[in-house]
Amino acid sequence: MTKLSVNINKIATLRNARGGNRPNVVQTALDCERFGAQGITVHPRPDERHIRFQDVYDLKEVVTTEFNIEGNPTPDFIKLVLAVKPEQVTLVPDAPDAITSNAGWDTLKHKDFLIDVIGQFKAEGIRTSIFVDPINQQVEGAALTGTDRIELYTEAYAHDYLTNREAAVKPYAEAARVAQQCNLGLNAGHDLDLGNLRYLKEQLPNLAEVSIGHALICDALYYGLENTIQLYLRQLNF
Repeated sequence: MTKLSVNINKIATLRNARGGNRPNVVQTALDCERFGAQGITVHPRPDERHIRFQDVYDLKEVVTTEFNIEGNPTPDFIKLVLAVKPEQVTLVPDAPDAITSNAGWDTLKHKDFLIDVIGQFKAEGIRTSIFVDPINQQVEGAALTGTDRIELYTEAYAHDYLTNREAAVKPYAEAARVAQQCNLGLNAGHDLDLGNLRYLKEQLPNLAEVSIGHALICDALYYGLENTIQLYLRQLNF
């Protein structure tokens, strides 16, 4: 089974646009779990423009599936994760002003830094995953950091899927094979949707988890949140 972790950042974006607490981020997380999601993902950024640090503490109190916190491991982020102790932390090298994540780690260049940060999290029993591009050398480099998993950055796959899905998925299938050889768990995320998700899963049989937010929330505007989560689950486990 490949788990679906719902990224609820967009719910926080909508809430923050108006002020107050509508929609309620915590209640949405609980509803996602009730509707079948096997995890909740948040990506707090330094400016708290969507998920706030307090949201992370509040969610930890109620999430009963896998809680996954994504982010750039700045000192404040590290402190937050060590305090909350989620089931998984996903390290993403995004700049503070990035609209969304846009690249994986250079695991060779940043090897020593990643070893240090990952060691801190694993000492507290937190499973670690690091965001990487589908490049074999970067996957092999990830294995040297001590991480438990990698998350393949799937924007390029999603972009090229409609024109040539076989070519689009090829580097991802190869990276997945290398990850398996390196005893790394495999996650994936970014721009995955109802159109391209099933094919990715078919080609990556060792895919443990996907994290999906933007497309899923957009689909929920038309189909409803409960039905949308079920539609995504069907694309993953068929």
